[in-house]
Amino acid sequence: MAHSQRWPDTLWIVRHGESAGNVARDEAHRNNAARIALEGRDVDVPLSALGREQSRSLGLWFASLPQEARPEVVLCSPYRRAQQTAALVHESGGLPVAPEDFVIDERLREKEFGVLDGLTTLGIRDVQPDQAEFRRILGKFYHRPPGGESWCDVILRLRSALDTISLHHEGRRVLIVAHQVVVLCLRYLLENMTEEAILAIDREGDVPNCGITEYRFDPKIGASGALRLHRYNFVAPLEREGTPVTAEPDAKAVAP
Repeated sequence: MAHSQRWPDTLWIVRHGESAGNVARDEAHRNNAARIALEGRDVDVPLSALGREQSRSLGLWFASLPQEARPEVVLCSPYRRAQQTAALVHESGGLPVAPEDFVIDERLREKEFGVLDGLTTLGIRDVQPDQAEFRRILGKFYHRPPGGESWCDVILRLRSALDTISLHHEGRRVLIVAHQVVVLCLRYLLENMTEEAILAIDREGDVPNCGITEYRFDPKIGASGALRLHRYNFVAPLEREGTPVTAEPDAKAVAP
């Protein structure tokens, strides 16, 4: 008995372009500061000038694809830097989907860091030594800082988001614009990974800003097909335009 396809034909997952938070974090580390010099909410942190350039380069790459191969559904984190990235991809001709038609989904938001917000690695050890020790014992997958989330908490909300995608966007070409931890946790879910496997990938290096993770539907997987990883941390669109590639963690995501 034939089964209907449950997944998109193509799923791209993109981390937002470099943000002002990335820049502020680097400066804090250079100065051995405990806190990152950012005001306001993490949700409101914008792209840096380089992040805008990276987003436009990504848009030019999508624009180079045939019309029938470009994204037709855009799901985006509600964070300003993610929405700016998607809007600039559209502005550069890469998306036939207008920004007013983007699906803004709070389940794709950045991991929440609670009491660790705005602290550098040094700051966590100095200001929140108990949390630094709890995290050392539990590991980043299970450690939940007060007022924040563990990776497992992020995975729980992403399970729901993937159910929505499979229910409403099967057979389509879907672009997700979100954050580093979201990219990794989606890989964990889509590839049925273990804690050890996804943390090993995380240790290999950060997800580049505007780096592409791409899945394609393979009907030969299982009884009804599934998404197969086609490429990860693909930065050729940036390199082709001569745009610098950056891969710093976000300012709110610097726990050791």
